[in-house]
Amino acid sequence: MNDVPAHPEHRGHFRPLLGGAVTLAVVVGSVAVATLSTAGTASAAASTLKAGAEATGRYFGAAMGADRLSDSGFLAIASREFDMMTAVNEMKPDATEPYSGQFNFSAGDSIYNWVTSHGMRMRGHTLAWHGQQPNFWRNLSGSSLRSAMLEHINGVLTHYKGKMPYWDVVNEAFAEDGSRRQSNLQATGNDWIEAAFKAARAADPSTKLCYNDYNIENWTYGKTQGVYNMIKDFKSRGVPVDCVGFQTHFTGGSSLPSNFQTTLQNFANLGVDVALTEVDVTNASTSQYAGLTQACMNVSRCVGITTWGIRDSDSWRSSESPLLFDGSGNKKAAYTSVLNALNAGSSTVSTGPSQQPGNPSSSPTSGQQGGSCTATLSAGQQWGDRYNLNVSVSGSDNWTVTMNVPSPERISSVWNVSGTWPSSQVMIGKPNGSGNNFGVTIMTNGNWTWPSVSCSTS
Repeated sequence: MNDVPAHPEHRGHFRPLLGGAVTLAVVVGSVAVATLSTAGTASAAASTLKAGAEATGRYFGAAMGADRLSDSGFLAIASREFDMMTAVNEMKPDATEPYSGQFNFSAGDSIYNWVTSHGMRMRGHTLAWHGQQPNFWRNLSGSSLRSAMLEHINGVLTHYKGKMPYWDVVNEAFAEDGSRRQSNLQATGNDWIEAAFKAARAADPSTKLCYNDYNIENWTYGKTQGVYNMIKDFKSRGVPVDCVGFQTHFTGGSSLPSNFQTTLQNFANLGVDVALTEVDVTNASTSQYAGLTQACMNVSRCVGITTWGIRDSDSWRSSESPLLFDGSGNKKAAYTSVLNALNAGSSTVSTGPSQQPGNPSSSPTSGQQGGSCTATLSAGQQWGDRYNLNVSVSGSDNWTVTMNVPSPERISSVWNVSGTWPSSQVMIGKPNGSGNNFGVTIMTNGNWTWPSVSCSTS
């Protein structure tokens, strides 16, 4: 229903900062240096989806297929409005391992490379699913199929290790009544989902591991309760699940439930992030789009929203006009309703000594020889599990900033910069035409130490 496209490839600022008045001395010389400070700026309404989301520490994403890499209209909107992308089909099992042990990441890498070169992040989708399986999986069963699934997870996550902030490990494993969906994977044993998550954690400890499904938005629905009980069980036993994705496909027969925020909050209370991962709404209802956005804004662990495509013409449900932009790329009324809800959204800032980013334990690192520039960090908003920093570069318009965060912290997102990601602890940023100021969100994972940065020119 949800991830199967009508067409094979079509399933698809500068943030206000809060801080004090503490500054470290600036050292300016023939090499690039970094400085650290805290500063405050006045808030202003965001004019793009990503800016509105980023102002509350969240992301706003979309789905794209590799065919969109040659679609200039799509790419222009994507780079302007979004900061997270999900591959429509290119990272699913049949695309990444068409033959046993023979992986093919060319299509997925082509999307990833474009996304990261434009300062965005990529959400991994998906590792284990009853749909779009390699043909050789269909000829396996029992322990042989289980082994093939685990080997696939290891192969894909080894390739993308440290590069994805989130991975949909298991997709759509429940029936509407809350029981397990009967599939060839389920036939390998009821613990197959648990095994998939454990294999994913072993392959890439840095990424957040997610369960993703549709029709789990209504708190009283059987399917919602089935997934909730599984996540509750997993958390109680230490099974490594970090997030739950709510696809949020709303059709004429599946509208925004009045208890959607309750659903998100109840899952978040289990100790997982929640996200809206594949949003589309029949006729782009302004009230439903505003409502689903507001529900996310009201739950501090709702980390972001992704629409399944950008323009109506990109959608697997194109005849229903379900997205925020029409087929010509024009903003629809629903776009404004979402942007208004983002701008009114709460960051649910957490404060207290144990949640304040500390000063670096060592002096800022120096950049390479060959020019002089300075990268200055300023404190931004803070939440219970993450914080924002602004980076201001002076001395040159042709700079490279390298940021390193100490483990187990992870660089979660950046904006207004062209970033590459050698690992989730390292980001290399270059100008992207947005000026010499950019921002970063860092997941603390219990460590509130600021990163080190260096700036160099060529």
